[in-house]
Amino acid sequence: MTKKQQKMFVRIIISFVIFAGLFICEHVGMFEGIEDTWILFFVYAVPYLIIGYDIIYKAARNISHGQVFDENFLMMIATFGAFGVKEYSEAVAVMLFYQVGELFQGYAVGKSRQSISDMMDICPEYANIEIDGKLTQVDPDDVEVGSIILVKPGERIPLDGIVTEGESLIDTAALTGESVPRKAAVGDEIISGCVNGSGTLKVRVSKAFDDSTVARILELVENASSKKAKVENFITRFAKYYTPVVTVSAVLLALLPPLILGGGWSSWIQRACIFLVISCPCALVISVPLGFFGGIGAASRIGVLVKGSNYLEAVAEMTTIVFDKTGTLTKGEFKVQEIIPCESTKEELLELAALGEAYSNHPIAGSIKEAYGKEPDMNRVGQAEELAGHGICVPVDGREVLIGNEKLMKVRGISYTPCLSGGTIVYIACEGKYAGAVVISDSIKDGAKEAIESMKRVGVRKCVMLTGDRIQAARAAAEELSIDEVHAELLPGDKVSKVEELLKVQKEKEKLAFVGDGINDAPVLTRADIGIAMGSMGSDAAIEAADVVLMDDDVRKIAAVVRISRKTLRIVKQNIVFALAVKALVLILGAFGMANMWEAVFADVGVSVLAILNAMRALKTE
Repeated sequence: MTKKQQKMFVRIIISFVIFAGLFICEHVGMFEGIEDTWILFFVYAVPYLIIGYDIIYKAARNISHGQVFDENFLMMIATFGAFGVKEYSEAVAVMLFYQVGELFQGYAVGKSRQSISDMMDICPEYANIEIDGKLTQVDPDDVEVGSIILVKPGERIPLDGIVTEGESLIDTAALTGESVPRKAAVGDEIISGCVNGSGTLKVRVSKAFDDSTVARILELVENASSKKAKVENFITRFAKYYTPVVTVSAVLLALLPPLILGGGWSSWIQRACIFLVISCPCALVISVPLGFFGGIGAASRIGVLVKGSNYLEAVAEMTTIVFDKTGTLTKGEFKVQEIIPCESTKEELLELAALGEAYSNHPIAGSIKEAYGKEPDMNRVGQAEELAGHGICVPVDGREVLIGNEKLMKVRGISYTPCLSGGTIVYIACEGKYAGAVVISDSIKDGAKEAIESMKRVGVRKCVMLTGDRIQAARAAAEELSIDEVHAELLPGDKVSKVEELLKVQKEKEKLAFVGDGINDAPVLTRADIGIAMGSMGSDAAIEAADVVLMDDDVRKIAAVVRISRKTLRIVKQNIVFALAVKALVLILGAFGMANMWEAVFADVGVSVLAILNAMRALKTE
């Protein structure tokens, strides 16, 4: 409990003890001899003010600010009315049980926020940097890119960077939900927010703190509650009109029947007060956002960041999921499997390809250079020209070398021998003549097949794969993964077009998700109903554009998020139906004088507590 909640708990206990004593005295007849009702008024006012002074203050303050119709106003008017008709014990009971409900609600909100606030603890407090031969603790915000920082065992990694010295196991649980530590050695990239294990590491900083993984995550978490689901927006609009309507109805209920029928003012004012207590929209206003917050919290506990309850709601309606292939369904670890020269030797063809790709950072280029096994002589290579969606044109030893796909060969009018091997085919031409091909393949990511099966089990009807790879390699991967539909040999812009085509055939309440990790996936992530990005190895642009971020790149967690979102939506709808049904029933009974203050308290506080308890189920991951 917070200090504020502890103070409230003490007030509830004191007020309850006094009220219980007065209640017993009243029911054993000790107050029968007291003819002056003002004495009873002041006696009951003591526990009432102890427990309810803040409600009266909030109501008065809100009225002065022009915010009249809220639950504080309804509670104040209802209890004042009860005092007015000399129902003192009911007035105190209503305020007491209302505050019990408020305390319980505060505890529930705090608990539902805990899984997300735990993630806020990933923010590092300092970075160790060597200054004048001494190790000094500095603010991570003050460390420049390229600086070397030291991370001791047990410390939280303050900034993203590359390990330059040392070896250790990194605990990534706070970010990814993974319980198994990851090994980090020289040359490995490590991300901020994780905890260093047993070894000391020296790390060269690759990103400023504001651009680091931990800073981006904290920003996403802080903004998550600002994006409301349609159901939440409906409840906000509903409460805006509902509260004034029931307040006016209560006034009419208190005034019209006595004026029309004559007499009985006390009875009708009491009914109006009961009507006001019942009508408080607390159960809806609290339990609906609490349910969504719980769902977002449950997702964060398994290492998935959902940027708002509107996206959690959209995931529940997802029927089609579109995957980028490389880095999403496959490891993105390309290896040269075959070298097919036309006239030269394999060694000569591989050297030509390695020199041509010398300046490229593309994974395919990296695999060619890795297979070459030597450091390319950069003096032999000129300025490369990138041909989007086709390949590159680069001078090597003064000769024009083309390296790319079949489209490049066709565009340049080069006669080539099509390669039917599975995998990605890199065609090479020199001085306008076909030189040969290099076959590179990428392996399926661990858990990708299981992820597709899980998504179909949770009701996703269509799984689609988009790739710039050749059709043979794409079909081989799709067959292995049981993908329903595949589109290959796409340029970056083609992916957006394909997603738009798929969106057109979606029904009104069906949603389409796109899963990607590359910088060229950002436009598609934005265009889809739900953009899902890889947070661990994905690009900054993709993470920024996405609505849901998988912190450890495990696509199997998408199905888990679908289950969480559907459970959350189910709980929210249950609360709406339950709250409205009980309130409608007791409101009717109250209007006809068939419900007293105690039933009104149940319709308000009791329903709120039950709805909050139900909403808290969204926190649990199954």
